[in-house]
Amino acid sequence: MTETLEDQQFLTDLEKKLWNAADKLRSTLDAAQYKHTVLGLVFLKYVSDSFNIRHEELKKQFQDPDHDYYLDPDDYGGAGSDEYEEELNAELEERDYYTEANVFWVPQQARWKFLQDNNKTVIGGAELTLEDGTKKKFSSIGHLIDNALDAIEVVNPKLKGVLNKLYTRLQIDQTKLGELIDLIATIPFEHKSLDSKDILGHVYEYFLGQFALAEGKKGGQYYTPKSIVSLIVQMLEPFKGRVYDPAMGSGGFFVQTDSFIEAHKGRIGEVSIYGQEYNHTTWQLAAMNMVIRGIDFNFGKEPASTYTNDQHPDLRADFVMANPPFNMKEWDAGVKDDDPRWVYGRPPSGNANFAWLQHMLYHLAPNGSMGLLLANGSMSSNTKGEGDIRKALIENDLVECMVALPGQLFTNTQIPACIWFLTKNKGERTNAAGRKFRDRKGEVLFIDARNLGYMKDRVLRDFTDEDLNQVTDTYHNWQTKEPVIPSEAEGSPDENRYQDIPGFCKSVKLPEIQKHDHVLTPGRYVGAAAEEEDGEPFAEKMANLTTQLKTQFKESDRLEAEIKKNLLGLGYDV
Repeated sequence: MTETLEDQQFLTDLEKKLWNAADKLRSTLDAAQYKHTVLGLVFLKYVSDSFNIRHEELKKQFQDPDHDYYLDPDDYGGAGSDEYEEELNAELEERDYYTEANVFWVPQQARWKFLQDNNKTVIGGAELTLEDGTKKKFSSIGHLIDNALDAIEVVNPKLKGVLNKLYTRLQIDQTKLGELIDLIATIPFEHKSLDSKDILGHVYEYFLGQFALAEGKKGGQYYTPKSIVSLIVQMLEPFKGRVYDPAMGSGGFFVQTDSFIEAHKGRIGEVSIYGQEYNHTTWQLAAMNMVIRGIDFNFGKEPASTYTNDQHPDLRADFVMANPPFNMKEWDAGVKDDDPRWVYGRPPSGNANFAWLQHMLYHLAPNGSMGLLLANGSMSSNTKGEGDIRKALIENDLVECMVALPGQLFTNTQIPACIWFLTKNKGERTNAAGRKFRDRKGEVLFIDARNLGYMKDRVLRDFTDEDLNQVTDTYHNWQTKEPVIPSEAEGSPDENRYQDIPGFCKSVKLPEIQKHDHVLTPGRYVGAAAEEEDGEPFAEKMANLTTQLKTQFKESDRLEAEIKKNLLGLGYDV
């Protein structure tokens, strides 16, 4: 989807309006509880809207003489007859018509209209008539919502265990819950250039980000800032193949992969999604996020620890992306010392950074590429064998690019972070996006992006599209074209060829990394930024400016004394 400025403004206004209104209804619930309350209703609204859209499509097809589904009124007593209307309504309730279009079947008691029409009625308890004519007692609005989620799960086996049926247990005023239903109902699913999936997907992602901010450190466990996810996805270009995230949170990398493919006119069906998540409620959030986006997925049989219960043991993915917990302690309970994933050394018990990295490498296909966020310490630490593991990774030519990030990018931590990009094949080949890689064996690209970005508020930093493109283009140029030799840099015939930029990027060969004891901190290699345009070194410029300022102060004192002298001569006491 390519959004116009008008589309973006529409989405921004809608998201802020909904968030501000929803936040006012929060009452006694904390952010963690309220997150599931709101997002569960957004999910219900989406599947119901998708069902309604398909319902209207089918209705037109049944009444179109040129369509295969046409119902001839003459066969049922004529147009407008009770017999014809009954037959039309019966056909519109045939589940196969929906599932063939990859639309979830939504029973009548789970459709948004049913919820909105009855949410005030059931406060304090009420009996309602269901689609099959049976009557059912509902004790509260929460009971009405849980029943809707349960009904959807029963007829859509893929959602078994995914939906968070918690509304009956919520300690929230029932009228507030009813107001929340009315609020979510205002999310439009018809727009001249945006469809239901685009609109509700944006709302869902926006709410995830806002809840992550509200929950602070805890919220960051399921949410990675969109700009960082976008950067990794842009650099890896996951156009085709298997995409895997072993610490998926709410599934941000998968959503961005889907958006990237769509924006670049790729084919969504050529990508397979695999993920794993330990936290049950976060696992549910991710599954709902995929359903809202219409993305097929495999998150394993259940939420589980990546270390002790790998849900995809035989997977070899073409792209592996993750933002695992930084510096995780006590991660290895139940993990064997001779685990086959520890090819380059057993990670220390006190820090899981290299456990995550090696787990991802283990699941990487021979021509695969991976990117993961880690704390900066991973680039230089020698604690308890970490330096030996990093050395083995470098000596085996697995490290392709290191990106140092600016601070204040995350809602949940102030720990400085970096991105590791690794691959098992630095030789010549063509990637899934059709990009022809040159032979990069024995080389590593270092990018220092710490000076990029802007402060979006007093707390958080973010990247602009220009920042993302600067890093991405540098990486892709380095991968595909022989770097410019310094002696030929001036007047180079191809301005898109990669060139080292002091203070920002440098292509480094293995012997130089060995000289630095296998430390991978970009700042150690890229050097200082180029001098300013006047060519005057900073220290020299400061000295000259200081001298100039002293001269100006002396001149100021001289002029002040002269003015006082003149005023005294005129008889004024100063």
